[in-house]
Amino acid sequence: MDSALSDPHNGSAEAGGAANGTTRPPSTPEGIALAYGSLLLMALLPIFFGALRSVRCARGKNASDMPETITSRDAARFPIIASCTLLGLYLFFKIFSQEYINLLLSMYFFVLGILALSHTISPFMNKFFPASFPNRQYQLLFTQGSGENKEGGRGSPAPGSGLTRPLCPEIINYEFDAKDLVCLGLSSIVGVWYLLRKHWIANNLFGLAFSLNGVELLHLNNVSTGCILLGGLFIYDVFWVFGTNVMVTVAKSFEAPIKLVFPQDLLEKGLEADNFAMLGLGDIVIPGIFIALLLRFDISLKKNTHTYFYTSFAAYIFGLGLTIFIMHIFKHAQPALLYLVPACIGFPVLVALAKGEVTEMFSYESSAEILPHTPRLTHFPTVSGSPASLADSMQQKLAGPRRRRPQNPSAM
Repeated sequence: MDSALSDPHNGSAEAGGAANGTTRPPSTPEGIALAYGSLLLMALLPIFFGALRSVRCARGKNASDMPETITSRDAARFPIIASCTLLGLYLFFKIFSQEYINLLLSMYFFVLGILALSHTISPFMNKFFPASFPNRQYQLLFTQGSGENKEGGRGSPAPGSGLTRPLCPEIINYEFDAKDLVCLGLSSIVGVWYLLRKHWIANNLFGLAFSLNGVELLHLNNVSTGCILLGGLFIYDVFWVFGTNVMVTVAKSFEAPIKLVFPQDLLEKGLEADNFAMLGLGDIVIPGIFIALLLRFDISLKKNTHTYFYTSFAAYIFGLGLTIFIMHIFKHAQPALLYLVPACIGFPVLVALAKGEVTEMFSYESSAEILPHTPRLTHFPTVSGSPASLADSMQQKLAGPRRRRPQNPSAM
């Protein structure tokens, strides 16, 4: 999910107040407990299922689901980029009308939310389609180039020369089928609901979809990169929450599904409740991609155990629970990563020390498992000038001589 990298990390979990400054009646202890417990549960779901799906994503051959690998350089730059974006949004809200900014953001996240939710529910919806459903395959492909480059396609032989033309850069390469279109239609209903009502349930559906897609599709290449990313955002989170009011101001002004919310007055007002506790998606996705990395590390050990995954998952529960406890005691927004980062890194490292696997942990490269599957366009129709020709040639070099499938140059 690219939006998780370009948008600011909302690093506070806090009790929401009245937007217009009016005094609210205090929430009941039952309502507060329900809100915090629901936020904790909602945070755990995308981490758990996103981590499982990240394993299938790394092993898959679908070009549309190729993970985005975060390197150490990306991790080092991310807190700086996030800080600039956060400060920019803060200044925008101070200078321009909040109403018009949120209108533009709503349209932007309306489109992103529909795509993210469709991708999230697709594996579950596939179980409900009958076997007779006409599931046609589609591909949306945009490449850069014109004339000969465009006609020749990607890596195709130049007529009569026996040479290969330069690869045309792909701008968009997305594969989908008729079932995906049905999921897109269902997600659009939620999108319209969110656009018209800004209801907190629609907000959370989009927020959960963003979080799950982020954990699934954003892959850290190794544990060291994860430590750099979490360490940098640890400082970022503490500074912007404790040092300034920027993050809390943006979180309250930003009407977009970049946070999970749950009403503390649900028991009194029902679904129309409006006194929210909130948790930023960054507090889910950032630790989540580290936990997913440890799950892939567990699998690479081939010991049929998920020790590091369950350890880091329990550490996340401990860290977020501690965040909620401290926030409730001091009645002030807390930088969740202040508690999550030491827990999510410290607990697995202690387990690795106890098992004598520290070297294996820090030498593990997640990208090494993805690279053998990089030619992911092998199931396209095999036509001259298509990406399949490049994929076939690469596979033949890896697998040795084999009979080449006949190609039909007129298929284009």
